Amino acid sequence: MLSSRNLSYQYPSGERLTFPDIDCAAGETRLLLGNSGSGKTTLLQLLAGLRTPATGTVMINGTDLNGLSGPQRDRFRGRHLGMVFQTAHFIRAVSIEENLLLAQRLAGKTTDRPAIREILDRLELGHKIKSLPSALSVGQQQRAAIARAIINRPAVILADEPTSALDDGNTTQVIQLLQESAAAVNATLLIVTHDNRLTSIIDQHTRL
Repeated sequence: MLSSRNLSYQYPSGERLTFPDIDCAAGETRLLLGNSGSGKTTLLQLLAGLRTPATGTVMINGTDLNGLSGPQRDRFRGRHLGMVFQTAHFIRAVSIEENLLLAQRLAGKTTDRPAIREILDRLELGHKIKSLPSALSVGQQQRAAIARAIINRPAVILADEPTSALDDGNTTQVIQLLQESAAAVNATLLIVTHDNRLTSIIDQHTRL
C-alpha cells in the first residue's frame, strides 16, 4: 500500500537527508521514530507528495507520486491520504464543522454532518463543533485535525506527532481512534513521532 525506495532530500542550505526504505501493507500500523531534527517531518512530507525528493520513489497503492503533476498529486492526496500535522492548518474564519465539511467537498465526497458529529463526539469535541479553531486548546486542535484526516476514510493515514500535546488518557483514545478508522477501510497508518509511549501500543517500528 505504501512504500518508499532510496529517498533523499536536499535542503537549499546544502544539508542532505537520506531515509530508510519503508514498506507498509494495507491495514498495517507502523511507528516512524526519531528524535527532534532527525528529519521525521520531512520524510512524512515526501511520503505525502508535499516535497519533491532529490532521489527515490514513493508508491501508494501502485501509484508513483513523483510521476504525477502537481494538480494530479493534489487530487490524489485529497482522495487517498489523510494527514495530521503538528500544527493544525484550519481555516480560521469558519467553525470546526465547516472545516470538516470543506475537507469532504474538496475530496469530491458527499457532505455528511452526522458522520462529523459522531467523530467529534468520540474525540470529546462535540461541544466545539460550532466553535472557531481559535477557541480550541492546542490539544483540542490536534484532535480536530485527526477528525479532519479520517473523515473521508482514506487509504493511507499519515500522522505527525498526533499525541505530543495529549495526556495519557487522550493519547490512548486518539491512537485507538486512528487504528480503528484505519482498520475499517483496511488503510495503512504511519505515525511519525518521538513519543515513546506509543511503542507499548504499536509493535511495528522504524527508526531514523
